Amino acid sequence: MTNLGDLEVFATVAASGSMSLAAKELGYSPAVISKRIKRLEEKLGARLFQRTTRQISLTEAGQGFYERVLAVLEGLEDAEDFVSGRANTVNGTLKISAPTSFGRMHIAPHLRIFMERHPDLSVNLVLSDEFIDIIEGGYDLAIRIADLNSSSLVARRLAPVRRVLCASADYVATHGMPETIEDLKKHRCLPAHNNDIWRLEGPGGALSIRPEGMLVTNSSEVIREAVISGLGIALRSTWDIGHELRAGKLVQVLPAYEGSRNVTLSAVYPSRQFLPAKVRLFIDYLAGLYGPSPYWEQG
Repeated sequence: MTNLGDLEVFATVAASGSMSLAAKELGYSPAVISKRIKRLEEKLGARLFQRTTRQISLTEAGQGFYERVLAVLEGLEDAEDFVSGRANTVNGTLKISAPTSFGRMHIAPHLRIFMERHPDLSVNLVLSDEFIDIIEGGYDLAIRIADLNSSSLVARRLAPVRRVLCASADYVATHGMPETIEDLKKHRCLPAHNNDIWRLEGPGGALSIRPEGMLVTNSSEVIREAVISGLGIALRSTWDIGHELRAGKLVQVLPAYEGSRNVTLSAVYPSRQFLPAKVRLFIDYLAGLYGPSPYWEQG
């Protein structure tokens, strides 16, 4: 009988594509991971990984073994949950990374209900607008607003993200409404806090604009307050300024142009295997809160 711990090590290495990442996730040294993979290969009499100085990848035999091992491990986890009643009973600490504004506005207000449902679970919510290495930082998951097509992490989409060009009603009354995308050059634009370009989709397809403005800040919330105060035009998410749009404090500018639909709200975590119940329950909770038509889009 193959050691189940070796199967877990193998599955984690296969999912992450790295022995060092698997070592961090499982709490072992890279040497121990390498030794256990070698032991498993010797027992099976087959090479499971192709190794180079820069990367590691599954062999054909390794890929087939991986697909079958997943079914075994998932079945074992389900069996343990059934017997121990852990499926919806969790404890310990759930460590989450989330963007500052979104976490304050759309996670923090909903924590009470989740934590009352799971009274033995503590939550450590860390807010930052930087993309933190969740494996290095020991996070269970991260909430991200980004285009994650190139990410090596496992991502579950929680909601669409709609981003619009907007300005205050006072700004438009003073400076006029731009009629074309070229008109933005004549207006005060507020660059993103991270100086990222504006990726838009319009009648002619995708386009990118790098706005230049007199306000430079590392805070997304400063940009938010600046556009509301009438300083200029900004590209903002509706989860961030939906209330101001509904109240008429902000108006949409150039409605034919909106942010790229590739940007979504997602929960990311290191591996699809052995997803702890506390992580699964929290992701399911957020997905139920937001969904394909999130509440901040209503009205």
